[in-house]
Amino acid sequence: MLSSTVCRYEHFNTDWYRTTGAVMGIPAGVSPDVHASYRKWWEWCAIFETLSSRGMLARGKSGLGFAVGQEPLASAFASRDVHILATDLHVGASTGDWAQTGQHAANLDALYHPGIVDERRFRDLVKFQPADMNHLDEFESESVDFVWSSCALEHIGDLDAGLNFVVNATRLLKPGGIGVHTTEYNVSSNMETVTSGDCIYRRQDIERLDYMLRKGRCGLEPVDFDAGVHPYDLDYDEPPYFQPGSRHIKLLLGGYVSTSMLLVVQKA
Repeated sequence: MLSSTVCRYEHFNTDWYRTTGAVMGIPAGVSPDVHASYRKWWEWCAIFETLSSRGMLARGKSGLGFAVGQEPLASAFASRDVHILATDLHVGASTGDWAQTGQHAANLDALYHPGIVDERRFRDLVKFQPADMNHLDEFESESVDFVWSSCALEHIGDLDAGLNFVVNATRLLKPGGIGVHTTEYNVSSNMETVTSGDCIYRRQDIERLDYMLRKGRCGLEPVDFDAGVHPYDLDYDEPPYFQPGSRHIKLLLGGYVSTSMLLVVQKA
């Protein structure tokens, strides 16, 4: 069963990645002829697989997503008859780059992917509302089976703001619920990093998160910090990204070699 882990090349050749990717129309494996953000595909597949393998993607279950942008996860979850509340920043509060690059969702239509789920089923199961990840008081406590976010918590202020969001979101989980988040992870330093704005988390930050969660009767599932030694893990993409042959599993970000990390939170 997939647990908290750093993105590695080997994951792209697993059965779970191929199976989950097929649900969302993501190509199997990694080809140098396809220019795309493979680690973003990994994030979506890892989130889906984590929830599916824990029985969270079944009729009658419910989920709450944050900063969903135009990702396919809401549609994929609806294809499994799960009730979803998808949220994103109010349009006026989103950054210009976020909106201009098509990563922001202004309404429900932005979340519908016709190749994944029937539109009628989608509209029956998925709702949308604006929300600020730094202010979760508007949501009812212990109301959903799972919460998720895909590379969002590092953009809401500073390192502490992102960690506090993960902790605060557990309040919305029913007993036994699951929180699944991906974020930027620094594989070249456990000391220096980008601490505000578009943050990059270090191993020490992830370990601190587990201590923070324990006070709320929650905890991180075991974390695999192995960044991999395959040539595609040792190489990294540099700006301008996505040049021919680029695999974009690791990348130079803010002066640090970084990648995506999956965080799986269990609630008692």
